[in-house]
Amino acid sequence: MLTIGELASYAGVTVRAVRHYHAKGLLPEPRRDRSGYRRYDAAAVVELIRIRTLAEAGVPLARVRELLRAGDEEFAAAVADIDRRLRAEIRQRQRHRERIARLAAGDSLALPAGVVAVLDRLRALGVDERIVRVERDGWILLAAHSPERVERWTARKREQLADPRLIGFYLALGQALDHTGDDPRLVAVADELAGFIAELAGEQGAEHLGEGGLEPQLVHLMDTLAFDAAPPARRLIELLKRRGWTGWTRLERVHPPGDDTPG
Repeated sequence: MLTIGELASYAGVTVRAVRHYHAKGLLPEPRRDRSGYRRYDAAAVVELIRIRTLAEAGVPLARVRELLRAGDEEFAAAVADIDRRLRAEIRQRQRHRERIARLAAGDSLALPAGVVAVLDRLRALGVDERIVRVERDGWILLAAHSPERVERWTARKREQLADPRLIGFYLALGQALDHTGDDPRLVAVADELAGFIAELAGEQGAEHLGEGGLEPQLVHLMDTLAFDAAPPARRLIELLKRRGWTGWTRLERVHPPGDDTPG
């Protein structure tokens, strides 16, 4: 015969849990012996293990009581149902783990692998990380807005990144991030960027550069992301407008071009 402490130890629970199960009517409370102690037999150990196992599986104690009184067939069916629920919970937790892993991965959060590869390519080319972050946030918006077009956009982006002039565009942009809005060096950066834009547009015969077919509200939202992340960008856009171009996410030729005198 076992004391309550020994019973708890065999079943892997605390003495307090045993008393709780007594109070809930789950485990019959034996009579006390002549010394005033409760004594438990092996059947009590088995019953307590069943209670503990069901409770740890998340079965409410009221349901545990019903199952302990059920016949073998009903008990087996209930256990099978519990097993199905636990497997479903495991799958859900696995999905949560995958989401947490994506959070830890940074760029992989909410972005397809192709876009992540583009961002990695920008980093490998030496593009300022602040610009890469702006690109990343823009891609998140694009992917959420038009997921069916992301593959086409990323393919075009990969082609563009093969052009050293575009890399020069990005590198010049990175220089601008370290200048304040009234820094005269922004004028030189604006001249350099305007030259890149004019070359690319001239070859393509384009009146605009950037993603087409986007809603004006989305373009504005993406521009705001860039301006908030890189304040000098607003001043740079003003300077570019004087050189014949306006916009950020979608650059458009100004007709007629503004005064392109420095400043």
